[in-house]
Amino acid sequence: MSTEADTRLQPQTRKSGLTRRRKRALSRGIQYVVFIAALVAIGVTADWERLRNQFAQADLAKELFPDIITLALRNTVLYTVSGFVFGLVVGMVIALMRLSSVGPYRWFAGVYIEIFRGLPALLIFIFVGVGVPLAFPGTEIPGGTYGKVALALGLVAAAYMAETIRAGIQAVPKGQMEAARSLGFSHARAMVSIIIPQAFRIVIPPLTNELVLLFKDSSLVLFLGVTLEERELAKFGRDLASTNANSTPILVAGLCYLLITVPLGFVVRRLEAKAGEATK
Repeated sequence: MSTEADTRLQPQTRKSGLTRRRKRALSRGIQYVVFIAALVAIGVTADWERLRNQFAQADLAKELFPDIITLALRNTVLYTVSGFVFGLVVGMVIALMRLSSVGPYRWFAGVYIEIFRGLPALLIFIFVGVGVPLAFPGTEIPGGTYGKVALALGLVAAAYMAETIRAGIQAVPKGQMEAARSLGFSHARAMVSIIIPQAFRIVIPPLTNELVLLFKDSSLVLFLGVTLEERELAKFGRDLASTNANSTPILVAGLCYLLITVPLGFVVRRLEAKAGEATK
């Protein structure tokens, strides 16, 4: 009986074809082949000499230094840090308003978040550069261009940071607040001393990722009209590319962006990994 049963099963085994593991291996192999074939096709068909002449002129790249570091990269970092600090402060206030038991506070915070997350950052820069002087004639934003960039970047970043911070606060176990209140802490003191510090440990990775995004968004400063001494990386590279009729400055500016964003991205991944280990 067993022999007949085995005989009946053999055709079914042949019909089933490859095992699931072999199918996955075959699919992976096909993907590798397609990927390598695409790279080879690009490598064969691209005009590398023309690209080198347009984007990789070593003599022109050397002329960019040290100004691209001491001026453009420095300004970019200053714009980013000032916008991040302003956005963090405003974002914290908006997050607390979002969690408030007072209805108007929650409504205002909700409207703020929806507006500044829904509008392109470019429009916010234009509004700060044009709308604010029209709305408040005779007033100057402190810090000149640096103050305008901090305000524009901060307004955009605050909307995203507010939601991140709110999620971090809500992720702290409710028992922490209850324990603090049982020890005689007021609600405000418990938030400042116990809840918010724990929330920030949770939201450090996404806040660091927001810093990376702000670093790239700082390129929008060119819409505010900057002087030669106030140029950031994108503006610096574009101006010199137009002057020399060559795109090498743009490539070098892009590499300078990566000089900051790649290490920050590595930091974000490390922080996320540590946060994941801590929750296990």
